[in-house]
Amino acid sequence: MIAYQHNQPLDARNIARVFDASGIVRPTHDLARIARMFDHSNLVISAWADTTLVGVCRALTDHGYSCYLSDLAVDRAYQNQGIGGALLQHVKEAIGDEVSLILLSAPGAMSYYPDKGFSVIENGFLIKRAR
Repeated sequence: MIAYQHNQPLDARNIARVFDASGIVRPTHDLARIARMFDHSNLVISAWADTTLVGVCRALTDHGYSCYLSDLAVDRAYQNQGIGGALLQHVKEAIGDEVSLILLSAPGAMSYYPDKGFSVIENGFLIKRAR
């Protein structure tokens, strides 16, 4: 059984392990940066198989108008069990129906999100990070 936690403090090593095991590309060699990413996010949902972190969803929201979904990662050993969808559902419940949920998808995940209720948008802009 998978248990979900809302804004539970997470260890950067466990987050990096899930990122690496999921296939998502994040700076997992820089644990201090991973810790900052999560310490400064105001909505984190984690998925646990007993005491093992198996999935994580990180977002930034004002709880009134918009929410940016920064990370959605599930360990490959636990994928295709509905964990990613459940993490998204927990985020949607936390932000309510007045808030738009926005994300930038990795190219390999573009087919995942339409099945979860997301629409493709073409009116966005981006200044990429330098490193």
